[in-house]
Amino acid sequence: MVAAGRFELVSRLLFEAEEYLAKGDAVQSSEKLYKVAEECVKALSERLGLPEVKEAEVKGRWTVALLERAVRRLADELGVDVQLGWDAASHLHVWGFHEAKLEVEDVKARIPLIKRLVELAEKTCTE
Repeated sequence: MVAAGRFELVSRLLFEAEEYLAKGDAVQSSEKLYKVAEECVKALSERLGLPEVKEAEVKGRWTVALLERAVRRLADELGVDVQLGWDAASHLHVWGFHEAKLEVEDVKARIPLIKRLVELAEKTCTE
């Protein structure tokens, strides 16, 4: 998926996440926000030509191990906002979506970190 398509998806997922929060659904909002971060990591990885992109193509999918390795490389290259946004999203994925242990306020508290990752990805991928 080209970067423009990814960012259309990111925008839609952010909107959906906020709609779910407004309805009090922390579980679905958590999953949408995780997908936002995942798409940002993929877009940045493609833009910077990371080897994880090729590995994902060979495997036919992105694994958690590939995403984690890409995040580490991206944070080294672009700064801590990549790691912070990814860590917030990963926390939401596990504790908000899979375990359903987070409240709406817990999810809301992590949105600014994920939005910083989105802003960084959009800026980097459109340069």
